[in-house]
Amino acid sequence: MELYLDSADIKEIEDAFKLGFLNGLTTTPTFMHRGGVTDIDSLIVKLSKMVPVLQIEALGDKAEDIVKEAKRQLDLGLDPKKTVFKIPVSLEGVKGCYLLRREGLLVNVHLVYTLQQAYMAMQAGATYVCPLVGRLQDQGHDALELVKQCVTAVDHYKYDTKIMFSSVRHAEHVRNAINLGVHTITVPWKVMKALTENNFTSLGTQQFVEHTRLITTKVKDVIRNVNPVVKADTALADAIVKMTEYGYGCVTVVNASGQLVGVFTDGDLRRRIQAEGRDVLNHKIGDFQYKQPISVDANSLLNEAADVFKKNNVDTLLVTDGGKPVGMLDIQDI
Repeated sequence: MELYLDSADIKEIEDAFKLGFLNGLTTTPTFMHRGGVTDIDSLIVKLSKMVPVLQIEALGDKAEDIVKEAKRQLDLGLDPKKTVFKIPVSLEGVKGCYLLRREGLLVNVHLVYTLQQAYMAMQAGATYVCPLVGRLQDQGHDALELVKQCVTAVDHYKYDTKIMFSSVRHAEHVRNAINLGVHTITVPWKVMKALTENNFTSLGTQQFVEHTRLITTKVKDVIRNVNPVVKADTALADAIVKMTEYGYGCVTVVNASGQLVGVFTDGDLRRRIQAEGRDVLNHKIGDFQYKQPISVDANSLLNEAADVFKKNNVDTLLVTDGGKPVGMLDIQDI
């Protein structure tokens, strides 16, 4: 099934065709009017150089006028093999289609709302027949049944015509088009961007990224460039200030030679205040007894650190390298 972009917005067109696999662009005077376009011919020429196939309007009251307008546009420098002329269905329109097709030019008969209209366009040799699904559904009609009938007619009578599913409003319309077996669909960029989105896919991708990171990244690669260390002879009040400055709920305590003494946490502070009241502030940070801190080696993988977090039910781990403290790993860091 061919995939066209339906737009006249240059930024959208540039972004969409970076995908690399779109077959072409459909556009309308209505899109151009909304975009404030005042020089249609210049825009058409510019678009023709940006996309593989460009479908543009060829309007006229009579078949001869339609043909004249198509040839005028070709004289702007358009490639006849890469330009499809869109003609609203009517008796003069299908006649104009027939005349253009006799000259080997490509035609899309659009604004189709009935099977009879589609049949006349097929019989006239239209390259594309374009039912407007969204608009027809807005009027309360069974647009999908019409598209199905058009596809069946092409297949049954072997017309050399492609049914183009147009007036696409949402991703469900694209699924409808695929199920109906249409040959072409033209889709707004907003809808096209959403076609690969799915919450389960997003969750699965996120999980794969996280798991890959856990088994390929080392602790030293993710710890912050902060080593919250205080000397054992630091006053507790000063150590609390340092704890706040470092942005952690703990500080690493080392002796004068830089050897690890322990880790003092904000939980330790609350417990000390509860036991001693304000007098606790008379202490130095090294006056307390410390247990062996829960730590992880800087060269460990994040997966190992995650196991330590889970096993000990803590939020922060001391990171050491060769037994010396080099930083802290917060559970949010992994």
